[in-house]
Amino acid sequence: MGRSALDRETARSFARVALDNVLRRYPYKLDHMMAGAGDVAEPAAWHPVFCGSYDWHSSVHMHWLLVRLLVLFPDLEEAPRIRETLDRQLRPQNIAVELEYFHRPGSRTFERPYGWGWVLKLQAELLALSQQGAQAAGWAAACAPLALHLARQLSDFLDVADFPVRTGTHYNSAFALVMALAYARTQQDPALRRAIVRRAHRWFAHDRSYPARYEPGGDEFLSGGMTEAVLMHAVMDGGAFAEWWELFAPGPVELANWMTPVEVANRGDPKTTHLDGLNLSRAWCWRLLEPALPEPLRPLAVRAWSDHLDASLPQAVEGQYVATHWLASFAVLALAEPVGG
Repeated sequence: MGRSALDRETARSFARVALDNVLRRYPYKLDHMMAGAGDVAEPAAWHPVFCGSYDWHSSVHMHWLLVRLLVLFPDLEEAPRIRETLDRQLRPQNIAVELEYFHRPGSRTFERPYGWGWVLKLQAELLALSQQGAQAAGWAAACAPLALHLARQLSDFLDVADFPVRTGTHYNSAFALVMALAYARTQQDPALRRAIVRRAHRWFAHDRSYPARYEPGGDEFLSGGMTEAVLMHAVMDGGAFAEWWELFAPGPVELANWMTPVEVANRGDPKTTHLDGLNLSRAWCWRLLEPALPEPLRPLAVRAWSDHLDASLPQAVEGQYVATHWLASFAVLALAEPVGG
């Protein structure tokens, strides 16, 4: 599973969904602390960049999706539209307004940690794309102040965050750190990388016999245990991770729970359809973990990756808007995340 499994036609369908999403202003779920009557405005007034895709964090990772598609398929038929859209969205003056929002007294923890992690992942991808030309370098330069601010905020937060959040929703600690680690490496931010590695070890190094039978929760789109394993794989060398996994791994019966896709009973419900995201994020985890797993487990991991994709990949483009405003980004993680990246 080391190479991208994303084919061109699927990439095109994801591009079309993402282009529609980032420019679709409504419906929009606003997360906004009001200190007074004057703090009422259209979402675009607070978030001129990330005011589409139903909510702020989904807009961030659908922008990431567009950038990732340009990295993977520079000559994609939708590439001119993608570049035009990103040129309009990622302007310094717009990013400055987004950054200003984080300095509001009631907004300093806005989107922590999920949105923070995705902004850093977006910036890492922009930096990778900037090697292709000046236009992308301009986008990366525009977004740099916001990414730098959130990198510092995250590093400061990790210094005092004694306990992780293990639930498989936006508050999950491990997922945000995996996203942020891509930025710490690409940007060569040693302080952030040290903070992530240090806190990952303090939080998770001594976990044993993970109780996978308790997953999933009814609205989770991440596996708390599998995402934790992805993080530990990212911060450990191969031998250390193998030893950690041997102690951490659930027993065979519970491990089968992670290998079996979840059925989604009501895809019109915004929370229940998170379970499609769980299937895709589990596929992402199996993709990243497979090379480091014990040999007997590796073919099972490949099968689990395929089964989870089969279960939920169609919803990324064919589902209702409660799903299509975000699922394609997780599909691309599962299909094309660089192993070891």
